[in-house]
Amino acid sequence: MAPYDYQYLAQLVRHAQVGNSDAFAELYVATYQQQYRFAYRYLQDEFLAQDATQETYILALKNITTLRDPTVFLSWLNQINMRVCFDMYRKKLRHDTELNRYDQAQADLRQTSSESPELHVMAEDQQEYVIKQIMALPFSESQAILLRYYRNMKVGDIAKMMQISQSTVKRYITSGKKMLAERLAK
Repeated sequence: MAPYDYQYLAQLVRHAQVGNSDAFAELYVATYQQQYRFAYRYLQDEFLAQDATQETYILALKNITTLRDPTVFLSWLNQINMRVCFDMYRKKLRHDTELNRYDQAQADLRQTSSESPELHVMAEDQQEYVIKQIMALPFSESQAILLRYYRNMKVGDIAKMMQISQSTVKRYITSGKKMLAERLAK
């Protein structure tokens, strides 16, 4: 991938901000592959990644006039994409949980272990509560924890995805775990 010419992108942003649709189309062509790759690595689903990328550009087009410094367009676009992916992943997780809840309950009832249905329901409620507490953390910390512990990604991969250093990812994970422990202790 060739490095971006940030000044040229900034010039395109300025033109797009005054309504030049060709300039926005050129911004789209220049940045689409990177945005799609991020969405695909985050969501791990080709179709969701396409939807997330499309939603990212729709939001960017709607809000491009609010971008005060056109030289930070790429960072701004990355933030939009991350938020869209986060929201889609959360919805997908909730949807998958709803779909699998019945199947899990049926399988657990058939299970020959001594675990009672009450204990199973309590464990599910506890897991749901922990996920809600993770989602309540600051965005960067919750993302780092979700990617590390729920998506089983390596710190290096998370750093590339979030476009930050590995030490920053580790710091987010550490501070997020500390905040989460405090929340769970309450």
